[in-house]
Amino acid sequence: MINDFLEMNGHYFKQHKFSKAVLAIGSAEYHGDHLPYGTDTIVAEHLAKQTSSHFDDLLLLPTIPIGMSQHYSSFPIAISISTETLMRVLNEVFYSLNKHNIKKLLIINGHDGNIPAIQAATKEYRTNNPGFKIAVLEAWWETAAKLLPKDTFQSWGGLGHAGEGETSMMLYIKPEFVNFDFAKGVIPNLPENIQYTWVFREITPYGVTGDPRKATEQKGEKMNDVLTKLLVEFVKEMDENDWEIK
Repeated sequence: MINDFLEMNGHYFKQHKFSKAVLAIGSAEYHGDHLPYGTDTIVAEHLAKQTSSHFDDLLLLPTIPIGMSQHYSSFPIAISISTETLMRVLNEVFYSLNKHNIKKLLIINGHDGNIPAIQAATKEYRTNNPGFKIAVLEAWWETAAKLLPKDTFQSWGGLGHAGEGETSMMLYIKPEFVNFDFAKGVIPNLPENIQYTWVFREITPYGVTGDPRKATEQKGEKMNDVLTKLLVEFVKEMDENDWEIK
Protein backbone atom coordinates (compact mmCIF):
# COMPACT_ATOMS: atom_id res chain seq x y z
CA MET A 1 0.00 0.00 0.00
CA ILE A 2 1.50 3.30 -1.13
CA ASN A 3 1.28 6.06 1.46
CA ASP A 4 0.20 9.57 0.45
CA PHE A 5 3.57 10.84 1.61
CA LEU A 6 5.41 8.63 -0.87
CA GLU A 7 3.20 9.78 -3.75
CA MET A 8 3.69 13.44 -2.89
CA ASN A 9 6.27 15.37 -4.91
CA GLY A 10 8.65 18.04 -3.68
CA HIS A 11 6.73 20.92 -5.26
CA TYR A 12 3.54 19.94 -3.45
CA PHE A 13 5.39 19.69 -0.16
CA LYS A 14 6.98 23.14 -0.55
CA GLN A 15 3.69 24.77 -1.49
CA HIS A 16 1.64 23.11 1.22
CA LYS A 17 3.60 24.41 4.22
CA PHE A 18 3.11 21.50 6.59
CA SER A 19 3.62 22.55 10.20
CA LYS A 20 3.01 19.21 11.92
CA ALA A 21 2.93 15.49 11.21
CA VAL A 22 1.12 12.33 12.28
CA LEU A 23 2.84 8.95 12.53
CA ALA A 24 1.10 5.58 12.87
CA ILE A 25 2.98 2.65 14.40
CA GLY A 26 1.72 -0.92 14.14
CA SER A 27 2.96 -4.50 14.23
CA ALA A 28 2.96 -7.74 12.24
CA GLU A 29 1.78 -10.64 14.41
CA TYR A 30 -0.84 -13.31 14.85
CA HIS A 31 -4.36 -12.07 15.60
CA GLY A 32 -6.15 -15.39 15.77
CA ASP A 33 -7.53 -17.15 12.73
CA HIS A 34 -10.17 -14.47 12.13
CA LEU A 35 -8.05 -11.30 11.75
CA PRO A 36 -5.05 -10.40 9.54
CA TYR A 37 -1.47 -10.19 10.81
CA GLY A 38 -1.43 -6.45 10.14
CA THR A 39 -4.45 -5.58 12.28
CA ASP A 40 -2.50 -3.22 14.55
CA THR A 41 -0.99 -1.45 11.56
CA ILE A 42 -4.30 -1.19 9.69
CA VAL A 43 -6.16 0.38 12.61
CA ALA A 44 -3.40 2.83 13.56
CA GLU A 45 -2.96 3.94 9.95
CA HIS A 46 -6.71 4.37 9.53
CA LEU A 47 -6.92 6.63 12.58
CA ALA A 48 -3.93 8.65 11.35
CA LYS A 49 -5.57 9.13 7.93
CA GLN A 50 -8.89 10.08 9.50
CA THR A 51 -7.16 12.70 11.63
CA SER A 52 -4.96 14.15 8.89
CA SER A 53 -7.96 14.59 6.58
CA HIS A 54 -9.25 17.35 8.88
CA PHE A 55 -6.12 19.52 8.57
CA ASP A 56 -4.37 21.03 5.56
CA ASP A 57 -1.05 21.35 7.40
CA LEU A 58 -0.90 17.90 9.03
CA LEU A 59 1.50 15.64 7.13
CA LEU A 60 0.59 11.95 7.07
CA LEU A 61 3.86 10.06 7.40
CA PRO A 62 4.49 6.50 6.16
CA THR A 63 3.34 4.00 8.75
CA ILE A 64 5.88 1.96 10.69
CA PRO A 65 4.40 -1.53 10.14
CA ILE A 66 6.62 -3.61 12.45
CA GLY A 67 6.93 -3.28 16.22
CA MET A 68 8.17 -5.11 19.29
CA SER A 69 6.20 -8.36 19.20
CA GLN A 70 8.47 -10.86 20.96
CA HIS A 71 5.83 -11.60 23.58
CA TYR A 72 3.45 -12.75 20.82
CA SER A 73 5.98 -15.01 19.12
CA SER A 74 4.42 -18.16 20.65
CA PHE A 75 2.13 -18.11 17.61
CA PRO A 76 3.39 -17.96 14.02
CA ILE A 77 4.31 -15.64 12.60
CA ALA A 78 5.46 -12.62 14.61
CA ILE A 79 7.82 -10.27 12.79
CA SER A 80 9.48 -8.29 15.58
CA ILE A 81 12.12 -5.69 16.20
CA SER A 82 13.61 -5.00 19.60
CA THR A 83 12.59 -2.16 21.87
CA GLU A 84 16.04 -0.64 21.36
CA THR A 85 15.67 -0.80 17.57
CA LEU A 86 12.25 0.83 17.64
CA MET A 87 13.62 3.58 19.87
CA ARG A 88 16.42 4.17 17.37
CA VAL A 89 13.98 4.30 14.45
CA LEU A 90 11.78 6.79 16.28
CA ASN A 91 14.73 8.99 17.17
CA GLU A 92 15.80 9.06 13.52
CA VAL A 93 12.27 10.04 12.47
CA PHE A 94 12.18 12.81 15.08
CA TYR A 95 15.58 14.07 13.90
CA SER A 96 14.46 14.06 10.26
CA LEU A 97 11.29 16.02 10.95
CA ASN A 98 13.09 18.49 13.19
CA LYS A 99 15.74 19.08 10.54
CA HIS A 100 13.03 20.04 8.03
CA ASN A 101 11.33 22.36 10.51
CA ILE A 102 8.34 20.13 11.29
CA LYS A 103 8.42 20.37 15.06
CA LYS A 104 5.01 19.05 16.09
CA LEU A 105 4.26 15.32 15.94
CA LEU A 106 1.24 13.23 16.82
CA ILE A 107 1.92 9.50 17.20
CA ILE A 108 -0.93 6.97 16.96
CA ASN A 109 0.16 3.60 18.29
CA GLY A 110 -1.64 0.36 17.48
CA HIS A 111 0.29 -2.19 19.52
CA ASP A 112 0.93 -2.71 23.23
CA GLY A 113 4.53 -3.90 22.77
CA ASN A 114 5.51 -0.55 21.25
CA ILE A 115 4.55 1.52 24.28
CA PRO A 116 7.81 1.23 26.28
CA ALA A 117 9.90 2.24 23.25
CA ILE A 118 7.61 5.16 22.43
CA GLN A 119 7.64 6.43 26.01
CA ALA A 120 11.42 6.21 26.34
CA ALA A 121 12.22 7.64 22.90
CA THR A 122 9.83 10.58 23.14
CA LYS A 123 10.90 11.57 26.66
CA GLU A 124 14.58 11.36 25.83
CA TYR A 125 14.27 13.29 22.57
CA ARG A 126 12.09 16.01 24.05
CA THR A 127 14.48 16.47 26.96
CA ASN A 128 17.29 17.15 24.52
CA ASN A 129 15.09 19.02 22.00
CA PRO A 130 12.43 20.91 23.99
CA GLY A 131 11.29 22.83 20.91
CA PHE A 132 10.12 19.59 19.28
CA LYS A 133 6.59 18.80 20.51
CA ILE A 134 5.24 15.24 20.67
CA ALA A 135 1.83 13.86 21.63
CA VAL A 136 0.91 10.18 21.67
CA LEU A 137 -2.26 8.11 21.62
CA GLU A 138 -0.62 5.09 23.26
CA ALA A 139 -3.46 2.58 23.44
CA TRP A 140 -6.52 3.44 21.32
CA TRP A 141 -8.29 0.26 22.52
CA GLU A 142 -8.18 1.39 26.14
CA THR A 143 -9.07 4.99 25.28
CA ALA A 144 -12.12 3.97 23.23
CA ALA A 145 -13.34 1.74 26.06
CA LYS A 146 -13.06 4.67 28.49
CA LEU A 147 -14.84 7.14 26.20
CA LEU A 148 -17.80 4.94 25.27
CA PRO A 149 -20.67 4.01 27.61
CA LYS A 150 -19.83 1.05 29.81
CA ASP A 151 -22.61 -1.05 28.29
CA THR A 152 -21.13 -0.75 24.77
CA PHE A 153 -19.17 -3.98 25.15
CA GLN A 154 -20.37 -7.36 26.41
CA SER A 155 -17.08 -9.04 27.25
CA TRP A 156 -14.06 -7.87 29.28
CA GLY A 157 -14.85 -4.21 28.59
CA GLY A 158 -14.15 -4.79 24.90
CA LEU A 159 -10.46 -5.33 25.60
CA GLY A 160 -8.20 -8.16 24.52
CA HIS A 161 -5.82 -9.04 21.72
CA ALA A 162 -8.08 -9.60 18.69
CA GLY A 163 -10.99 -9.48 21.13
CA GLU A 164 -14.35 -7.72 20.99
CA GLY A 165 -13.06 -4.17 20.52
CA GLU A 166 -10.28 -4.85 18.04
CA THR A 167 -12.44 -7.18 15.97
CA SER A 168 -15.23 -4.59 15.96
CA MET A 169 -12.83 -1.97 14.61
CA MET A 170 -11.74 -4.30 11.83
CA LEU A 171 -15.36 -5.14 10.99
CA TYR A 172 -15.92 -1.42 10.47
CA ILE A 173 -12.62 -0.50 8.77
CA LYS A 174 -11.82 -3.61 6.71
CA PRO A 175 -14.66 -6.15 6.95
CA GLU A 176 -13.29 -8.04 3.96
CA PHE A 177 -10.27 -9.00 6.09
CA VAL A 178 -12.35 -10.56 8.89
CA ASN A 179 -13.24 -14.27 8.81
CA PHE A 180 -15.82 -14.39 11.56
CA ASP A 181 -16.30 -18.16 11.23
CA PHE A 182 -12.95 -18.67 13.00
CA ALA A 183 -13.48 -16.15 15.81
CA LYS A 184 -12.80 -17.55 19.27
CA GLY A 185 -10.96 -16.35 22.36
CA VAL A 186 -10.51 -16.66 26.09
CA ILE A 187 -10.50 -14.21 29.00
CA PRO A 188 -7.31 -14.91 30.98
CA ASN A 189 -7.30 -15.04 34.75
CA LEU A 190 -4.73 -12.31 35.35
CA PRO A 191 -3.98 -10.74 38.75
CA GLU A 192 -5.45 -7.33 39.49
CA ASN A 193 -3.28 -4.28 40.22
CA ILE A 194 -0.03 -6.20 39.72
CA GLN A 195 1.35 -6.53 36.18
CA TYR A 196 2.22 -10.16 35.45
CA THR A 197 4.68 -10.40 32.56
CA TRP A 198 3.34 -13.12 30.30
CA VAL A 199 4.23 -14.70 27.01
CA PHE A 200 1.12 -15.20 24.96
CA ARG A 201 0.90 -19.00 25.04
CA GLU A 202 0.58 -18.83 28.84
CA ILE A 203 -2.72 -16.95 28.76
CA THR A 204 -4.50 -18.20 25.64
CA PRO A 205 -4.51 -21.34 23.51
CA TYR A 206 -6.01 -19.44 20.57
CA GLY A 207 -3.70 -16.45 20.20
CA VAL A 208 -6.72 -14.32 21.16
CA THR A 209 -7.83 -12.77 24.45
CA GLY A 210 -11.30 -11.41 25.05
CA ASP A 211 -14.33 -12.55 23.08
CA PRO A 212 -14.28 -11.62 19.38
CA ARG A 213 -17.66 -13.30 18.89
CA LYS A 214 -19.27 -10.31 20.61
CA ALA A 215 -17.85 -7.90 18.01
CA THR A 216 -20.07 -5.94 15.61
CA GLU A 217 -19.50 -3.39 12.88
CA GLN A 218 -21.71 -0.95 14.81
CA LYS A 219 -19.42 -1.10 17.85
CA GLY A 220 -16.45 -0.52 15.56
CA GLU A 221 -18.11 2.56 14.09
CA LYS A 222 -18.71 3.95 17.57
CA MET A 223 -15.06 3.36 18.49
CA ASN A 224 -13.87 4.95 15.27
CA ASP A 225 -16.06 8.01 15.69
CA VAL A 226 -15.17 8.69 19.32
CA LEU A 227 -11.44 8.27 18.66
CA THR A 228 -11.44 10.45 15.56
CA LYS A 229 -13.37 13.15 17.43
CA LEU A 230 -10.88 12.98 20.29
CA LEU A 231 -7.84 13.24 18.01
CA VAL A 232 -9.20 16.07 15.86
CA GLU A 233 -10.32 18.12 18.86
CA PHE A 234 -6.99 17.51 20.55
CA VAL A 235 -4.99 18.78 17.57
CA LYS A 236 -7.22 21.84 17.23
CA GLU A 237 -6.79 22.68 20.91
CA MET A 238 -3.03 22.17 20.73
CA ASP A 239 -2.82 24.39 17.64
CA GLU A 240 -4.62 27.16 19.50
CA ASN A 241 -1.94 26.99 22.21
CA ASP A 242 1.00 26.48 19.80
CA TRP A 243 1.39 22.99 21.25
CA GLU A 244 2.20 24.34 24.70
CA ILE A 245 0.50 23.01 27.84
CA LYS A 246 -1.57 25.89 29.18
